[in-house]
Amino acid sequence: MIKLQVIGNLGKDCVTNTVNGKNVINFNVAHTEKFKDAQGNQKDKTIWVECAYWTDRTGIAPYLKKGTQVYAEGSPEVRTYPKNDGTTGVSLTLRVSSVQLLGSRGAEGADGGGGGGYSSSASAGGYNQPSGASRVPSAGEVTEPIDDLPF
Repeated sequence: MIKLQVIGNLGKDCVTNTVNGKNVINFNVAHTEKFKDAQGNQKDKTIWVECAYWTDRTGIAPYLKKGTQVYAEGSPEVRTYPKNDGTTGVSLTLRVSSVQLLGSRGAEGADGGGGGGYSSSASAGGYNQPSGASRVPSAGEVTEPIDDLPF
């Protein structure tokens, strides 16, 4: 078994479809890495991963909006398709087994932009919405003395 883990931002809002009576949530995730080429010039390389999440738990779909950062894992699939110029194109597709919301651009609000996740396994329990008690406080909210660390 090969497992693929992806962290990145959604390139557009997700699309929910029903295929042969089963729900599928389609979305794409992009990750951009910065590097220097042989001449020392700064370059960007963006990898796009098409994701298909086959699940009955479609409650996460309204939160899968363009720009949202997500963590998705599952099995990779390579798909080929004919391009307009007659050549064959290749795309990396992820058959998602679980997805977790990590935040969104400009989501530095009260909930910290974090989120729960969905998993297709029954033991995962579905959506895990963060509670206020589990939120990590900002530096200005810490009231304990810094030198009284418990370790």
